[in-house]
Amino acid sequence: MSYLTVIFEPDGKRVRVEAGITILQAAKEAGIIIRSECGGRGVCGKCKVIVKNADAISEISGIERKLLSQREIEEGYRLSCQTRIFKDVVVMIPLESRVETRKMEVHGVERRVEINPIIRKIYVELKEPTLSDVKPDLERLLEAVEERLGIRGVLEFDFNVLRRLPEILRSSKWNVTAILWGNRLIDVEPGDTTNEIFGMAVDIGTSKIVCHLVDLKSGDTLAVGSMENPQILYGEDVISRITYASSSNHNLDSLQKLVVDGINKVFVEVCQKAGVNPDKVYEAVVVGNTAMHHLFLGIQPKYLALSPYTPAVKRSISLMAKNLNINQMNSRGIITTLPLIAGFVGADAVADILATGIHESEGNVLLVDIGTNTEIIVGNREDMICCSCASGPAFEGVHIKDGMKAVTGAIERIRITRNFEVEYETIGGVKPRGLCGSAVIDVVAEMFKHGIIDCHGKFNLSVSIPRLKRTERGFEFVIAWRNETATGREITITQKDIRELQLAKAAIYTGCSILMRKKNLREYDISTLFIAGAFGSYINPENAKIIGLIPDIPTEKIKFVGNTAVMGAKMALISKEVRQTAELLSKLVRYHELAADPDFHSEFINAIPIPNRIIDRFPSVKKYIQSFA
Repeated sequence: MSYLTVIFEPDGKRVRVEAGITILQAAKEAGIIIRSECGGRGVCGKCKVIVKNADAISEISGIERKLLSQREIEEGYRLSCQTRIFKDVVVMIPLESRVETRKMEVHGVERRVEINPIIRKIYVELKEPTLSDVKPDLERLLEAVEERLGIRGVLEFDFNVLRRLPEILRSSKWNVTAILWGNRLIDVEPGDTTNEIFGMAVDIGTSKIVCHLVDLKSGDTLAVGSMENPQILYGEDVISRITYASSSNHNLDSLQKLVVDGINKVFVEVCQKAGVNPDKVYEAVVVGNTAMHHLFLGIQPKYLALSPYTPAVKRSISLMAKNLNINQMNSRGIITTLPLIAGFVGADAVADILATGIHESEGNVLLVDIGTNTEIIVGNREDMICCSCASGPAFEGVHIKDGMKAVTGAIERIRITRNFEVEYETIGGVKPRGLCGSAVIDVVAEMFKHGIIDCHGKFNLSVSIPRLKRTERGFEFVIAWRNETATGREITITQKDIRELQLAKAAIYTGCSILMRKKNLREYDISTLFIAGAFGSYINPENAKIIGLIPDIPTEKIKFVGNTAVMGAKMALISKEVRQTAELLSKLVRYHELAADPDFHSEFINAIPIPNRIIDRFPSVKKYIQSFA
């Protein structure tokens, strides 16, 4: 009997199934619920999935051709009840086919700033031209606007405005609102629309897209939207996507189209929530890591993965929305990307600094933005240094036997009792389907505290408990018995899973340790440890220290700040001064390449044991050290 592996995205859930079964059957075995109102009879057409590798599945059927549009077929859509699997494959479950949603961090710490957006609206009432006053339409408008602003001869204009201007002025009886981006006229609207002025703050993460719709008069967020980054079809991590984009311009265009289409969908969502006309959204400020930045703009990211890892550009970029096919905002509106710091430290890190105020802090601050790629920043207003470490997708549940993303049914918290029983909490309070990253940290820390594993992460076989059992994969610790789970299969943590977590946590700790050493700082010198990012908000800080993920800094100094990337983007959206600060930070923050550091290898090796080979670095964990046979 032949078996193969199916990976379901965006959950990141993997399952081994018999070759020849349908995608819908494989999803059920993985404990994943796909809409199927007809029960898989090929009638309702609701069980749509996306499969890019057509060679791994059966040919499209007549039923599918009837229920799917030609565009959907071209984009890789299939009906899961009609499609059989013959090779290892990645299956994307689109939003409309999902029953559960992922737990995302869409908010973060917010620092209030003076509202001074680059977008302005100026209402003017113009005098009609006469035979004695034949001043051209454009000059008439620009002079009136400049008079209102107390300036002269500095305004520029977009040519597309000029093409539409004569009709707008006359149909509105010469009473119009001019929309300015800086000193450039980008649009004109009939009547007084000065109370309707909106913008978008956007964080393009490797795994998700988050958007805030912002009132540019008050600075308030009116609605928030999010979705999985659809580029996940081409890899969980940035290197996979860079590799795919590098092979052809067509592939690069495909990745750009996916993220642009995703952003358009989120824009529709937030505008509908707030009851805002998309045409009244005039600017979007976008942040993301350097790879996401390049892919969004359609810039070839190939050289980010090649030494010396040079980005195509660092400075901020502003261009018209229509040039990027962003069509769910004012087409003459502006898309602005904040500046980057280096090849693997992007605009999201700049936004992290803005939102947390590290650049204004007197005390030394450590910021760790945990993700597939983790950004680390150390410093204060005098000096800051940063790095990026490839912590891998283990925190998203990838490469973990029963790992999955933070969706309904994922175990998110775990505690082991004195008699070695397991207490857990699931997202949504339903039967468990797998483990998300925070639970993996918990269970490894709990097993260490109770002597079930040793400092090297190996199972202590002298501990005789029913939950520690031998399988064909080696020893595993049972977290949930088969009668407890939604899949009817045991949820376990394996020796390989523990090693995956050790490698991921070692990468993050190594980055922290090396940057602190470059700044000549010890743990007691750190006034605040900020933990940012969607994943960071859900981890137990004590357990993070027990496994050696973060330095042993007192828990009272640890602050979870959520999605600071999108909040930094929002600050730049509503403040020209913040944008100037962002440009300055891009030039001043020092980047340190970890792989080139002479201490990297030894630090990384030391960081693999639990909590660390140099145990004196973790005095608060010493009490848990066990003696093993």
